[in-house]
Amino acid sequence: GRITVQDIIKAVTDIGYGAEEIKGVDVDREREAREKEILSQKRNLILALILAVPVSIGEMGQNIAPLVNTIPGIMGFLGNDYFQFIFATLVMLLPGRQFFTGAYKGLKHGATDMNLLIAAGTGSAYLISTASVFLDLGAGFEHKYFGTAVMLIAFIVLGRYMEANSRGKTSEAIKKLMGLQARTARIVVDRTEREVPIEDVKPGDIVVVRPGEKLPVDGTVIEGRSALDESMLTGESIPVEKNVGDEVIGATINKTGSFKYRATRVGADTALAQIIKLVEDAQTSKAPIQRIADIVAGHFIVTVMSIALVAFFYWYFIGFERLDIAANYGIASPFLAALLIAITVLVIACPCAVGLATPIAVMVGTGKGAENGILIKGGEALETAQNLDTIVFDKTGTLTRGEPQLTDVVPAGGVSEDTVLMLAAVAEKGSEHPLGEAIVKGAAARGIDIPDGQDFNAIAGHGVQVTYEGSRVLLGTRKLMTDNGMDPAPLNNSMEAMENDGKTAMLIAKDNEIMGVIAVADTLKEHSAEAVEYLQEMGITTVMITGDNRLTAEAIARQVGIDRVLAEVLPQDKAAEVKKLQAEGAKVAMVGDGINDAPALMQADIGIALGSGTDVAMESAQIVLIKDDLRDVVSSIELSKRTMGKIKQGLFWAFAYNTAGIPLALGVFGPYLIAPALAALFMAMSSVSVTANALLLKRFKLKRQEAV
Repeated sequence: GRITVQDIIKAVTDIGYGAEEIKGVDVDREREAREKEILSQKRNLILALILAVPVSIGEMGQNIAPLVNTIPGIMGFLGNDYFQFIFATLVMLLPGRQFFTGAYKGLKHGATDMNLLIAAGTGSAYLISTASVFLDLGAGFEHKYFGTAVMLIAFIVLGRYMEANSRGKTSEAIKKLMGLQARTARIVVDRTEREVPIEDVKPGDIVVVRPGEKLPVDGTVIEGRSALDESMLTGESIPVEKNVGDEVIGATINKTGSFKYRATRVGADTALAQIIKLVEDAQTSKAPIQRIADIVAGHFIVTVMSIALVAFFYWYFIGFERLDIAANYGIASPFLAALLIAITVLVIACPCAVGLATPIAVMVGTGKGAENGILIKGGEALETAQNLDTIVFDKTGTLTRGEPQLTDVVPAGGVSEDTVLMLAAVAEKGSEHPLGEAIVKGAAARGIDIPDGQDFNAIAGHGVQVTYEGSRVLLGTRKLMTDNGMDPAPLNNSMEAMENDGKTAMLIAKDNEIMGVIAVADTLKEHSAEAVEYLQEMGITTVMITGDNRLTAEAIARQVGIDRVLAEVLPQDKAAEVKKLQAEGAKVAMVGDGINDAPALMQADIGIALGSGTDVAMESAQIVLIKDDLRDVVSSIELSKRTMGKIKQGLFWAFAYNTAGIPLALGVFGPYLIAPALAALFMAMSSVSVTANALLLKRFKLKRQEAV
């Protein structure tokens, strides 16, 4: 039958993990889950210490008697076998229960994890001690090891608590984002303003915002003007001017005037909700390197169990007498000595730090990016981005502002400039293409009346065709003219001069007669050249891809410092050009606006969508840069490299710790043996050190922040 959400939740909880159904965006859900985990481990720790310390003192007996014998009879009470048994049992059943249930559920489903090592180690010490209390095990079994078992639990719970605390710190980015949401909105109902909960706002509602207030949802300004603080999205503190027709984003702060806007995205569709969802998904994702670490750790656990078993038999049959354990360590039973060494091996080899190295670094790295408008969609994107060697930039709207302006009108003989411009504007009237909009605006600025054309037809990558007063009008490239039997040669010199200046030149023809040439030019974004220079310093090849002819494209490339130009590429062929670069062995990122460039963004090893505004959940990009600043391309790669560096450092130290710890626990460096409780402390500290190292990513600075 059909699998339900409840079936999935049950399957997950059966193997020892938590799961819950997500319904919409709950502002407090993430915070509550983190705080609940921290509180649970804190309670476990306090309880473990309250119960374990008296047991340990009682077990140590005369070794520490001078410290506590000021209280009459205290050592006799703490050292009593039945007292020790009761307190140790409480530790096992309460703070220690999580390890035994986790191990049981894992084994039930054929999985081995670190819970199994902890349960086996602490359980062995507890069971042999319990047996020696209630059964006559003979000479050598007089000493109990309840203190060993409970201190193991206490130290491991200490590690879990510190991990939970650290994980809470890594989720600060999500907490901050969630805390940004407004709780209420002021909407216009029947010409009167009414304050309603944010959940009641619907698309189409008119929202009123006054100075200092947060915007509750996304929308479009319909009345008034203001400046908004969008630093929650971009990390940029300079307010952004907003006028009628401009898009505004929920959770941004209105700094100056009052205005009204029409709600367009509400609830889970707002930019903020999408960002929260994206960051949550990213922080729970696994990098490919983590999957390898998980496989290694899985095999490692089985190997450690085998090593512990071999160690037990070695110390039972050979090592006990060779090292004279009875004389040196006061343990009269070979069985107990071998068991304690096997327990130490199980505990010290527990790969907790291996399991932490990747997720903690991914959480901190993606969180740091999100705080600054760089949304990295998970561990796989981080891992791929660190290896990039080629960045392909779309030209219009990415390297340039995407707001070209009319610069030149050169008529053919016997034709006026106004006629040429009027025909070009007729061809582009109603066009949404930036070049077309520039022509229409330029004609209107000169006071030229722009009549309507008919039968508009866009010829992809070459130009447009329209019918005007019964005549066929063409506007576009040389190829468009030659394909229609016209010779553009007389205007070639004018066109080449424009193109050498980085302008886009277009021919205009009426009834198969070329009427003239017009040019528009786009300006480079403020930080384009700076970003390209940074990338080249990193050893990354920069490529520009554009539909412009080669002369125009190379002129723009010279201005920005681009290494390689792919010109005259039709929109549908951009993905094929990226594929060619990949076939040459390049690891390619495509940087574009995410709309026309979607196929190329998906073909690239990493798609980077720039300045996407409210459409932050763009499926075609693995990295979304909310702020329209190309330096964030550099920062996203540097952040990926830094995060992967922390992951590799964490995995190295975790495995190095285990590699060094196991021989130590085995007694290879005899006559020195370490106690199981000390092994547990070492294990907890290794997890904490790996986590602390990952948290250093919080110091990462973006390129645009370094420049301030």
